[in-house]
Amino acid sequence: MSVPISQMAAVASYVLGQRLRRRRRYPLVLMLEPLFRCNLTCAGCGKIQYPSHILKRELSVKECLRAVDECGAPMVSIPGGEPLLYPCIGELVEQLVRRRKYVYLCTNALLLERKLAEGIFRPDKHLTFSVHMDGQEEDHDFAVCREGVYRKAIDAIRVAVEKGFRVTTNTTLFEAADPNAVRAFFDAMMELDVESMTISPGYAYSKAPDQQNFLKRRQTNELFEMILSNRSKRWRFNQSPLFLEFLMGRRDYECTPWGNPTFNIFGWQQPCYLLQEGYVDTFDELLNDTEWERYGRASGNPKCQQCMVHCGHEPTAVHHTFSSLGGLLATIKAMVFDTYASPAALKKLAAQAKRPRSPLARMVELGFADDVKRSAGAA
Repeated sequence: MSVPISQMAAVASYVLGQRLRRRRRYPLVLMLEPLFRCNLTCAGCGKIQYPSHILKRELSVKECLRAVDECGAPMVSIPGGEPLLYPCIGELVEQLVRRRKYVYLCTNALLLERKLAEGIFRPDKHLTFSVHMDGQEEDHDFAVCREGVYRKAIDAIRVAVEKGFRVTTNTTLFEAADPNAVRAFFDAMMELDVESMTISPGYAYSKAPDQQNFLKRRQTNELFEMILSNRSKRWRFNQSPLFLEFLMGRRDYECTPWGNPTFNIFGWQQPCYLLQEGYVDTFDELLNDTEWERYGRASGNPKCQQCMVHCGHEPTAVHHTFSSLGGLLATIKAMVFDTYASPAALKKLAAQAKRPRSPLARMVELGFADDVKRSAGAA
């Protein structure tokens, strides 16, 4: 079981309750960012490119809890930045667990072993460490722009699992990701005995230094069809199976941007975690004053045309599951028949396996030809 039954029941009860109240818009996961600063400088990140006086700011625990109570979502994801840099992270998590919220603490794990040794966290079914892992060692360290991070994270995962904590991984895939390497990475994570995995294509944050390597919609479907077809029964995903089918191009979903609202040091972010087009002071203002018709692929908004990220589209898949008997049956079918046999995908994987995977070849593939020339000249 990739998600505990108690968590599944809590979410199902919450969603059905919203539907019985005939609420058209309701949150599923609160994205709570107590700070933006981080101990990594990943090229694809849009959260750490602020000036130093902004990176020094952080929310108080009181502000965080007020946002949690105001929103009412059954799950709280704590991204950042790096939330383990937040001085009050232990107190915040303790308060959220007391409220019976299911907490996903998103971390690069560089500080995780130290924090576990300090004893500020206790194993609980409501707390999960969601460790940022962008593939195998070479791919992960390349993505986070620092060597040695993968091994540090692996060690921290082992310690957390041994101590009885729930541990998942979250993986963001970019252009030129090797599907064979991703599948091997899934096997490695299962061997670590993590509870489950989360995957998503990257989104081109306007503030991210690297703008050229984000996946487009067609590329996303092709990549995830290769990765998720003919899948191992060992793989466990902490996601809606219908959302995974969406990534594979087997379903067409519109975005539900209010499904995962974001609260950070500036307030409630409009319209979503990925776009930053203003802030409001209250959650009610976010729901009622945001011009939601301006967002999503159907709106024609160019910023939304290539996006297939989980924080906007997975709430749509969850809503589909509980909105009709057909959605529920589709979800059950996807859970039972989850191998997705595809000879065509196997052929594409075989072709991909013949492509070069050396660091220099990958730099060329990713568009860093000038860097390769400089490296060759230096040699």
